[in-house]
Amino acid sequence: MCLFTNNSGFGPPVENFNHGVLSNTRSWFFTNQFMLEVIFHNRMKKYECLTNDSSLASAIFVPFYAGLDLRRHLWGHKTSVRDASGFELVKWLSEKPEWKKMWGMDHFLVSGRISRDFSRKSDKNSEWGSKFRFLPESRNMSMLSIESSLNNINNNDFAIPYPTAFHPSTEIEVSQWQDRMRRQNRPYLFSFAGARRSRNKGSLRDIIINQCLESSNNSCKFMDCSGSGSSNCDSPLNVMQVFQKSVFCLQPPGDSYTRRSIFDSILAGCIPVFFHPGSAYSQYLWHLPENHTKYSVFISGKSLRDRKSKFIINETLVGVSKEEQEAMREEVIRLIPRIVYADNTIRLETGFEDAFDLAVKGVLDKIETSRRVIKEKEKAMDSIR
Repeated sequence: MCLFTNNSGFGPPVENFNHGVLSNTRSWFFTNQFMLEVIFHNRMKKYECLTNDSSLASAIFVPFYAGLDLRRHLWGHKTSVRDASGFELVKWLSEKPEWKKMWGMDHFLVSGRISRDFSRKSDKNSEWGSKFRFLPESRNMSMLSIESSLNNINNNDFAIPYPTAFHPSTEIEVSQWQDRMRRQNRPYLFSFAGARRSRNKGSLRDIIINQCLESSNNSCKFMDCSGSGSSNCDSPLNVMQVFQKSVFCLQPPGDSYTRRSIFDSILAGCIPVFFHPGSAYSQYLWHLPENHTKYSVFISGKSLRDRKSKFIINETLVGVSKEEQEAMREEVIRLIPRIVYADNTIRLETGFEDAFDLAVKGVLDKIETSRRVIKEKEKAMDSIR
C-alpha cells in the first residue's frame, strides 16, 4: 500500500493520459480506494478554518488511520491485536481536556474502509474486523467512511464518496471535464465492470453478466475484472474509456453494498443503475440528491433473481426515453464536483465545493446539532433544580 500513499494519498500519477479519454492535465492518479483517510488528512492540514486554540474549535479532527491500521491485522491475527490501536487511541483521547467538553461528541475521524469492518460483535478470532465502533468513547465520535452501517448500529456513522482517480486543481478544470462528458458519444446502452462470484453460482453478479453478454445488438459492454483482467480494471484509462461510451452503468453490490465504481460512473457521466437501496440511496446523504430518480435507475435485485419474473435489464433500460436519459445524465454530470477530492496542493477558488468540503460541512452541522441538544438538556436540568 505504500506506493499509494504518494502524492498526499492520490498515488502514482497517470503518465500516458493523452488518449482522448482522460483530460489533458496532471490531475489523474492511480488512486487506491482505501486511501481516503490519507487524502482527507492531507487536505485537512490545509483547511483554512483550522485553529491552534482547541478551546475555540467547533470540532476536533482525529487523524487516526483506522482503516490502514486494521488492514495490517485483518488476516491471521487475534482480535486483541486487531483492537489494540483502537483501545490505545480512545484511552489517550479520553484523558485530554478537549474530550471533556462534549465527551467526544465534537470529535470525528475518517476511515478508508466500510463501517462494518469496525463493528465486530464478539471476541471470537473467527469473527471479522475490529470492535472499535463498539467502544463507548468511539461511539460518541463521528466516523466518516466509504460506507456507513445500514442497521443503525451507530448513528454517528456517515458515508462519504470513494476516491476516484481525478483530483482537479481548478474549478475551470472541472467545468471543462463536465462539458467533455456532455459531448461524449455513447454507443453502448449499458455496461458492467466487475467479476463473477465463483463461490456463489447463480448470484446477482452472474445474472447481470449473463444478461450483459446476451444483450441484443451488443448493447452492453462487459469489462471483466477477474483473473488476468483485474489489472485492466485498476487503470483509470480503461475504466473511463468503457464508462464514457455507456449511457447506463450497472452497479450491483460488491463485497459490500457499495462500490467505488459508482463514483467512477458518475465521473464519466454514466447514469448508475442500482439493485439495492443500500448501494447509494441510504448512503452519501451529504453528496447525492435525496430524490434518487433524478440521477439513477433502480432495478430490484430480488426481481432479477426470481426466475419466474424473467426480468430483463436490456428491456428495462430501452424503456427509458431519450428525454429521461438526457435529464438524468445532466444531473449526474452536475454531481461531478461533489464527488471528487480536489488537489490539496493548490488553493481552490472560493465557491468550489468538492467531496471534502461537503463532508466537513456535514459533520460540522451534525456536531452543532449535538451541541444544541446538550445545551437544551442542561437548561432543562437547571430549571428543574
